[in-house]
Amino acid sequence: MSKRFRFLTILVFAVVAGVFLYPTVNWYFFVPQNMKQLAAGSRIQVRDYAQAQARQELEYLRQAAAGGEDADLSEKMAHIIPESKRGYRDSDRPTPEVWTAKAILSGFFAEKDLYEVLETYHRSELLRLKAMKGRIVELGLDLSGGVSVTLEADRSSLETRLGRPATDDELSEAIDLAIEILTNRIDQFGVTEPQIRREDDNRVSIEIPGDDDPDRVNAFLMGRGSLNFHIVDDEATQQLSELRARQTGWNPNIDGVPEFLPAGTKIVEYVSRDVYGVDRTESWIVVKEDIQEFGLDGSHIIEAQVSRSQITNQPTVNFVLDPEGSEIFARLTRENVNKSMAVVMDNKARSYAVIREEIPTGNVQISGGYTVEEANDLAKVLRTAALPVDLNVINQTSVGASLGKEAIRMGLTSIAVGFALVIVFMLFYYQLAGLIAVLALVLNLVFLTALLSAFNLTLTLTSIAGIILTVGMAVDANVIIYERIKEEYRLGKSARASIETGFQKAFWTVMDANITTFIAAVFLSQLGTGPIQGFAITLAVGIVCSMFTALFVSRLILDVGTDVLKRKKLRIGWGK
Repeated sequence: MSKRFRFLTILVFAVVAGVFLYPTVNWYFFVPQNMKQLAAGSRIQVRDYAQAQARQELEYLRQAAAGGEDADLSEKMAHIIPESKRGYRDSDRPTPEVWTAKAILSGFFAEKDLYEVLETYHRSELLRLKAMKGRIVELGLDLSGGVSVTLEADRSSLETRLGRPATDDELSEAIDLAIEILTNRIDQFGVTEPQIRREDDNRVSIEIPGDDDPDRVNAFLMGRGSLNFHIVDDEATQQLSELRARQTGWNPNIDGVPEFLPAGTKIVEYVSRDVYGVDRTESWIVVKEDIQEFGLDGSHIIEAQVSRSQITNQPTVNFVLDPEGSEIFARLTRENVNKSMAVVMDNKARSYAVIREEIPTGNVQISGGYTVEEANDLAKVLRTAALPVDLNVINQTSVGASLGKEAIRMGLTSIAVGFALVIVFMLFYYQLAGLIAVLALVLNLVFLTALLSAFNLTLTLTSIAGIILTVGMAVDANVIIYERIKEEYRLGKSARASIETGFQKAFWTVMDANITTFIAAVFLSQLGTGPIQGFAITLAVGIVCSMFTALFVSRLILDVGTDVLKRKKLRIGWGK
C-alpha cells in the first residue's frame, strides 16, 4: 500500500471526522446556554418562543415608526431586511438608503406579513439548533441529570376494555397508541423532548434529560390520555376569531383568557399535522366544558377506520359507539343540529365539523375534505380511545443535574489523567517514536468522538470507561508494533526494512487481539442493556479507530521519516 494512498485515506477520514464533529463542538462550546435550553424544549415551547419574539420585534418597529425614530436598524433587523427589500422591488419602489423602522415596515403589504417573516426566522433558528442537537454526542442521564422510567403494558386492562382476551397484535397496537398519547402529552407539560423506545416484553423505556422531578414526570406518565367530543360555542369562537384578526399573533398562553368567554367554556387549540408530523395551530375554538351535558367520553368508541365516500370518493373516518355511547350521541346530535362539534384529545381539537342531523345508530361518519394521511391520523386518534391500556411504572430512576456535572468532571479528569500518563510514558520510553504514537492516539480520540457524534450515540459514565479502555488498547497496539521493529533493528536491518518487517509481523498479533475484543464488545452491545450496552458500543468503535490509527497513521509517519526525510537511524527507545 503506497504512502500516497495512506495519506489520502487519512486525509479523507480526517475531513469526514471534522464534518461529524462540527455539530458537537459547536453545540457544547459556541451555542449560548439559553439557546440550548430553548432548542431542547418541547415543540410548543419553541412555537411560543418564536411567536413571542416576533410580537416583541413587531411592537418595537411599530412604536419606533410611530415615534419618528430615524436610527439605522440594518444590523439589528438584518434578518428581515431582505424580505423588506423584496417588497420594495415587487412594488417598483426604490429601496431606502437608511433602514429605519418606518422604512422596514413600508416594505411589507401588511403587519401580518411582517409578523410571519419574524416568526419564521425565530422558528427556523430553533429548529436548526434542534437539528444540530440530533447530530451531537448526547449526554446520558447519569451525566446530564433527569428521569429514566420503564413502563409495562397491563394486558388485563386492555382485556377489560375489550370484554374478551386480547391478541398480541391488539396489545402491540394499544402500546403504540399509548406511546402516541405520551408523545403528544409531553409537549403540554413543557419538558425536554424525551427518548421513548419500545422494548421487548411489552415494555416502554422513557428517558427525560434535564428534569429530575419525579412528581412532574408522573403527571404525564400516568393515565391513558383523554379523548372527548365537545359541543362548540360558535358565538364565542367567532368573537375569538375577530380578536385574533385585530391582534396579530394572539395566543391564550401568552395573553390569557379574554373577558367575553362565557362561564362553563374553555379555549382549546385546533391543530392539524404539518408535513413533519408536528401539530400546527390552525385556530383557537371555544368548547363547552361539561362533558355530561355537552359532550361524549371517547371511551365509548368501539372501532374506528378510514373509508371513502361513495359520492365524492373523498376519505372519511367511520367509528362505531357502544350502546350507551350511541344513546348519548343521539341525544347530543339531536339537541345541537347546525352547531359544531369538536373531537378533543388531551386539550387539542383534532377535528371540527357542523352537526347536520341527528345520528341515532351509533355508526358515525366524519367527512371534511381530509387527505388520506389526515383521515388516518384522525382514525388513529379515535382508536386511541378504543384501545386504552394501562402502562404501569416498574422502574423509575432520578438523577440530579449537580450529580451529573460531578460525574462529567470526574470522567473528564480520568480521561485527562490517563491520557497524560500514557503520553509521559510513551515519550520517555520510546522518545521520538513515542511522539508518533501520541499523535496517533490523539487522532484515535478524534475519530472515536466523530463516530459517536455521527450516530448520535449517548455518552454515559460507562461510555467514558470504554473511552479510557480504548486509550490503553490504542497504545498497546503501538507498543506491540514498536517492539517488533526494535527486534528487527537489533538484527542489523536498515531502518526502512525494520519498519516494514516489524509492521508485517505485528499485524496479525494486533488484529487477533483487537478482533477478539471487538467480537466480545459486539455481543455485549446486542445482549446487554443500559450501561453495559453503552460501554460495549464505545469500546467496539474505539477498537476500530485504534487499529486504523496504529496501522495506518503510525506507519505513514514512520515511512515518511525513512523514505522522504531519508533518516537512516531509528529512535525507538533508549540507545537507538
